[in-house]
Amino acid sequence: MDIRQFRYFIAVAEQLHFAKAADLLGITPPSLTKQIQEIERELGVRLFNRTKRSVGLTAAGAMLLDDARRAVHQAERAVETARLAGRGELGRIEIGYVASTAYSGVLQQQITAFKTAHPGVDMRCREVAMDLLPEMLDTRRLDVAFLRPPMDYPPGIVSATLVRDPFIVACHENSALSAKAEIAPADLANETFVLPEQIAGVLEVGRLGQFVPKLAEQPGNLTSVVVHVSLGAGVSILPSSVSKALHIAGVVYRPLMDSQILSEIAVAFRRSEAGPATRAFIAQLRAASLPTPPRHEAGEQHP
Repeated sequence: MDIRQFRYFIAVAEQLHFAKAADLLGITPPSLTKQIQEIERELGVRLFNRTKRSVGLTAAGAMLLDDARRAVHQAERAVETARLAGRGELGRIEIGYVASTAYSGVLQQQITAFKTAHPGVDMRCREVAMDLLPEMLDTRRLDVAFLRPPMDYPPGIVSATLVRDPFIVACHENSALSAKAEIAPADLANETFVLPEQIAGVLEVGRLGQFVPKLAEQPGNLTSVVVHVSLGAGVSILPSSVSKALHIAGVVYRPLMDSQILSEIAVAFRRSEAGPATRAFIAQLRAASLPTPPRHEAGEQHP
């Protein structure tokens, strides 16, 4: 029996009247009678006791009724599940992130907004070392990654910028730098730099200050970086959002004078994405992304 036949049987079993059941189904009584007869032939049992005045279920029909209802309900649920999944309202999204994207709040904002609009989607998040994120996207172990550019991506992986915030200096509270309200890049020429996962800020400070930075170790996540600064290992160039999230004894944060040194948070994903739920999340992220700043030609002065 197929689902259509189950529906015919259930209608007659519930109405116990072929004409009324046929009317509910939108077919003629003779057609319904023929369908019931075909079902009985297929099963090799009588499902109804029929007289000129009444229709009643046989023992076999009564036993079939509950299973038929369950079968129709399961089929309807499967169809609805497929429709919801096709619209991106069901499914699972695997998300990787680096800690500083959580410090800024953008990770929480984007996931909360999507879960509010798509409560049926299972969003699974895990912190991942930043240099692993592009390859995990490429091999489909992750669907979306929140990270800090610049990054090299495999072909087929693209990104969109969500946040730009200035870099700041993390220094020990007893250092001469801590007495400054702002720190110029050149003031850091003799310092040792504790490296975060993304070292673009350190390199840019060195370029603007016209010195080659002296690099210390790269201890891992940002908490470890700030702990190393608190232990006197050096200074670090970090996104400003870190200063709001990590308060560790012995460390102070100071702004850089050159406000053009900006840190970015971006989201990376596959250019061709098959999953409807992931596509819906990417559409939300693209809508929230920032425009690309204009490029400056060689020799052109920055504002």
